Amino acid sequence: MTTLYGIPNCDTVKKARTWLSEHGVSHAFHDFKKQGVPEAALDRWLAAAGHEQLVNRKGTTWRGLAEATRAAVVDNASARALLLEHASAIKRPVVEWPDGSVTVGFDAGDWAPRL
Repeated sequence: MTTLYGIPNCDTVKKARTWLSEHGVSHAFHDFKKQGVPEAALDRWLAAAGHEQLVNRKGTTWRGLAEATRAAVVDNASARALLLEHASAIKRPVVEWPDGSVTVGFDAGDWAPRL
């Protein structure tokens, strides 16, 4: 089963969910706002993608953090602590594919070969 993690009102998450549905990909949706960030899943994402890819440094949540807090995110461990506290700082969507791989963000070109 494909699982898409994100926030329902995020435009990129909306596009990703639409793309999956249009391509007949059955998937579950995990809402960070309602269900939180699953710690075991976050650990998998950090191991697979790394903190540089997983932390959304362009979003309003990141920009709203204190400079010292942003500067302290230097590795997977420091990113983990931040992302558990601020789920909106996770780049979206995060997708766990049936083969166990993880992607961060939406790119139809990267996703198409997975069908």
